[in-house]
Amino acid sequence: MLRDTTEKDLDTIINFIKKLAEYEKMSDEVIIDPKLMKEWLFEKKLCKCKFALDNDKPVGFALYFYNYSTFKGKAGLYLEDLFVYPEYRNKGYGKELFKSLIQEAKENNLGRMEWCCLDWNEPSIRFYKSMNAKAMDEWTTYRLDESQFDSLLK
Repeated sequence: MLRDTTEKDLDTIINFIKKLAEYEKMSDEVIIDPKLMKEWLFEKKLCKCKFALDNDKPVGFALYFYNYSTFKGKAGLYLEDLFVYPEYRNKGYGKELFKSLIQEAKENNLGRMEWCCLDWNEPSIRFYKSMNAKAMDEWTTYRLDESQFDSLLK
């Protein structure tokens, strides 16, 4: 069972993000400000989040937002985070979340769904391939962090 998150779920969402960062060996990069997350997720509504539930207990989450493809000429769905607690993996929760995003993309006439996956994360890579996802090996992701903005605008 799935459900969209509400403001009262903020602490649980943050906990999922921290657990994902721990899994990805990136805990030192998590600097979440709950007030900002509340603003972006629930006030500005620029991203969305849903839970996979086991007896009403959140056991997985997906956080995503819409982007835009100039090549497609329409919006797409970008999956920022997909995480299921280890003890609930291989029970269909991740697949249920993933398929719900595909359904949302279809219902909203979105052109595609994209996400990134760490190249060492074999379990996730196997999962995505099982869903017929295509690796975009010819593309490299680049990033600028907000700490770099001022020096680049000089």
